Amino acid sequence: MSAANLWVLLGLGLAGIFLASRRRKKGIKEDFGAFIERIQLLPPPQPSPPKAPHPLTGLTFAIKELFDIEGYVTGFGNPDWRRTHEPAVRTAPVVTFVVQGGATCVGRTVMDEMAYSLYGENKHYGTPTNPAAPSRIPGGSSSGSAVAVAAELVDFALGTDTGASVRVPAAFCGILGFRPSHGVVSTIGVVPMAQSFDTVGLFARDPNILRHVGHILLQLPFMEYRQPRRIIIADDCFQVTDIPNDRTVNVVTRSTEKFLGRQVLNHISLGKYLATKVPSLKYFQNEEESRNGEGGVSALKALSSALILLQRYEFKMNHEEWINSVKPDFGPGISTRVRAALETNNENIGHCLKARDETREAINGLLKDDAILIIPTTPGPAPKLNMKENLLDDFGVRAFTLLSISGMSGCCQVSIPVGQHDKCPLAVSMMARHGGDRFLLDTVRAMYPTLQEEVKIASSTQPTTTINGKMEAADIAKEKGNAAYKDKQWQRAINFYSEAIKLNGKNATYYSNRAAAYLELGRM
Repeated sequence: MSAANLWVLLGLGLAGIFLASRRRKKGIKEDFGAFIERIQLLPPPQPSPPKAPHPLTGLTFAIKELFDIEGYVTGFGNPDWRRTHEPAVRTAPVVTFVVQGGATCVGRTVMDEMAYSLYGENKHYGTPTNPAAPSRIPGGSSSGSAVAVAAELVDFALGTDTGASVRVPAAFCGILGFRPSHGVVSTIGVVPMAQSFDTVGLFARDPNILRHVGHILLQLPFMEYRQPRRIIIADDCFQVTDIPNDRTVNVVTRSTEKFLGRQVLNHISLGKYLATKVPSLKYFQNEEESRNGEGGVSALKALSSALILLQRYEFKMNHEEWINSVKPDFGPGISTRVRAALETNNENIGHCLKARDETREAINGLLKDDAILIIPTTPGPAPKLNMKENLLDDFGVRAFTLLSISGMSGCCQVSIPVGQHDKCPLAVSMMARHGGDRFLLDTVRAMYPTLQEEVKIASSTQPTTTINGKMEAADIAKEKGNAAYKDKQWQRAINFYSEAIKLNGKNATYYSNRAAAYLELGRM
């Protein structure tokens, strides 16, 4: 072979490698990094007429990498877990239900390691790209499942929700996310995280698909739809958020008035309600906040503290032996959370369990007789990628103040997209009593069109606030900043003071307060 021919062949080989590399990069980009593995589970043949076709015929779905699939190793988001476990001998029943219902599974999705994060980042497999806000995190731990739905790669996806792993990524990616009542959907064949809170959840873009698949998972008989008798808005929960009320509460209020009438609307301070109904929360409350008349805020924080402690303890009971024997390679955030879990003892677990039981009774009592509770899903839009850990921690603390409500009560919840703020998806949630899952899914489907109409109106309407209104709004922002400063949440305080300055730039107090918060942040 001549030297010239050799160079031609070498050039063709390099070109082939280059093209193949480009194709791989294109492939990764096309699936937004959502999938860890492509598989195919086909539904059974259609029944012969006159029998109806399978209810989920023609739909595709993906599953989080902690559901057992016969013949495949369940990876749990970590290569060391995959390396040290055998292939599953049977498929998780929830996956079987959906496939038998007529849907086709097309792959398993990326998740946070051991399902122990809200943020959707994975050191080993990468962070799936949020299709609705590429510069923001997708949310976790069911990150790939949410991204696959948001990117329209599948019609729906299965995830799990222990602390928030369906609701948060659904909110961040601008799709619907369903956390069922605790214990009503089978978790057999699903790697446990913390059994007091583990649920199998669901993502979809279309409320009709969410309802159809939800009914398959619930395995419940058909019932006629009942309209809600009360829509209860938790006003104090919306005060935790950074989002203007005209993009959330007002949208829900107007859509409720149109669809059900003004008479069904009710308002509540949920924190104060829990403070009186859940006496065990006193073991987790901040005494200073309680003395200063902030018992409601303190109760919500206490609720989240009890959930986090019990979750850590149960995670430790489930996985301590494997972690100590294998010494797996974890990413930095996961490593910190795992270490905290392994250091947990059972000292206050009895108080946690009592608080959980009392919360279940309290929230179910509030939501009896076909009531729906409205809360924000998260305290704000998705944080930016590579955000500083202390800022992420601040977001997480505020998030769990909201997320622990359904976790500790065991009630069902659906996160619903309500447009955007600062080019990022926003979401509110509807909650129903434990066991009211069908009622909740039916209500979401029924109200969704009216809700989205109001979202469009709110998005297209320019604020008509008067000068006095702006000054009042600025003072409200300042007070929120003061509350955040008192809690040593410096970045959050800065954000509120900055909002006050935008509304009223002539008030020197706002500037001095913001400067003080900047000084405290610089000392960290």
